[in-house]
Amino acid sequence: MKIKIFYFARLKETLKYSTEDLELPDEPMTILKLKALLAKRSDVWGQMLMGKLKVRAAINHELVDDHAAINHGDEVAFFPPVTGG
Repeated sequence: MKIKIFYFARLKETLKYSTEDLELPDEPMTILKLKALLAKRSDVWGQMLMGKLKVRAAINHELVDDHAAINHGDEVAFFPPVTGG
């Protein structure tokens, strides 16, 4: 299963990625499982995606929670919480 991932704001700056194509295992995948998979890359990835930051996600431009299913060809975006002023 192939997806495209976008990283925004602080995630983009810290992880040094803005976008990537990723081949996932052929098994049911959720946002939480994807975060856990990516978090295994390094301590920095783990802190950014599974730490206290509360990273938000969108699938195909719609905000979703961590239990949302990811399908082949989806675009997944990760971004930190946004605060307004």
